[in-house]
Amino acid sequence: MILDAAADMVEREGIWQLTMERVAKHAGVSKSLIYKYFESINELLRELLERELSVLRRTQFAAAEAAETFEELVRGITKTYLGNIAKKGLLIERLQADPAISETADPTDFDRETSVEYLATIVNKNFDIPMATARAVTDISFGVPSAAGSYLLRHEIDMEELVDITVSMIIGSVNGIRDDYMIRKRKLKR
Repeated sequence: MILDAAADMVEREGIWQLTMERVAKHAGVSKSLIYKYFESINELLRELLERELSVLRRTQFAAAEAAETFEELVRGITKTYLGNIAKKGLLIERLQADPAISETADPTDFDRETSVEYLATIVNKNFDIPMATARAVTDISFGVPSAAGSYLLRHEIDMEELVDITVSMIIGSVNGIRDDYMIRKRKLKR
């Protein structure tokens, strides 16, 4: 309830005027109750950001687990990410803009190593790309949805079109590594 009240206020007003007193009033609780759970407004906002990014990662993982093809996997993760950015992007963007709250301005950095390893293993197994290269491709590809999310927040675009563009860019990069880069790196057969 406290985090929901803070989220509503951040989305409407930003974080600069936020105080524990105002959050308490908006949540309909006492200021002392908020201090029971959070030592400061920054701690409360860090917890809020952590909650939002955890929800995003869980829903992306569920989409990945439900996929039966690589295209479904990329589409499910991308659609989940961009849908979350459409709904919560302003909140996440505002929280991540303050260095006292977030160490990064990129929502794809949250739990990134685990996610990269999970997806790189899939790329390695399904595209016969060496694991070290699969990790690099996967990690670099995380920038594509992030850029698409940023574009979504600043431009009018049909969500399905943006998902299609983003999915094509990610799959195209994996195919490019498999079909071009790996071939150019092969030893010549004489």
